Amino acid sequence: MGACVGLGLAACCGFRVFVPMLIAALGTKLGLIGPMPGYEFIGSWTAIIGLCIATAFELGAYYIPWLDNLLDTVAMPVAIVAGTLMSTSFLRVNDEMVRWALSLMLGGGAAGLIQAGTSLLRLGSATTTGGLANPVVATGENAASLGLSILTVFLPLFAFALIVCLLIFVVVRILGRRKLRFTRATPKQPGNPLDQFPRSSNGRH
Repeated sequence: MGACVGLGLAACCGFRVFVPMLIAALGTKLGLIGPMPGYEFIGSWTAIIGLCIATAFELGAYYIPWLDNLLDTVAMPVAIVAGTLMSTSFLRVNDEMVRWALSLMLGGGAAGLIQAGTSLLRLGSATTTGGLANPVVATGENAASLGLSILTVFLPLFAFALIVCLLIFVVVRILGRRKLRFTRATPKQPGNPLDQFPRSSNGRH
């Protein structure tokens, strides 16, 4: 259950960095979820107040046309760090080194994949609509981050299943996009000039 909570909150960091951390802090404060020993500071009032301020700034910044693309350039490493921290805080593994390694691979990797998918979506929106649809994309990301984070706290197994399906979908989309780019970039091979002449029954031109 701790792994589901940790991975679920980590993946939500790919949509927004501070929203899942704030939900985790509130859930810890209310006793709905319990972090590993040594990470109880997540539920402190200092952490909650700081995360509320950071969340408000983050949510508002993605509605500013030029600032949302700027945030995408730094969001990837920040999301990976936040996802690793979330996963480490709730993953029930006693060995500290093993827990951090697993958190980096699973939690950080999940956050990085989601962040890559949202960045591609925003880039496509900016290219096709000139950035006019970016606020709609930002609203969807805010709703996904908040909704999945709350779902992870109350229904960890169900949220875990949804996030695994989402990760598979993102990976398929990214691989499909890379394959399309490779296909477009590959020059067509010139045909045999002799093929324009008809062949006889014995195979000769």
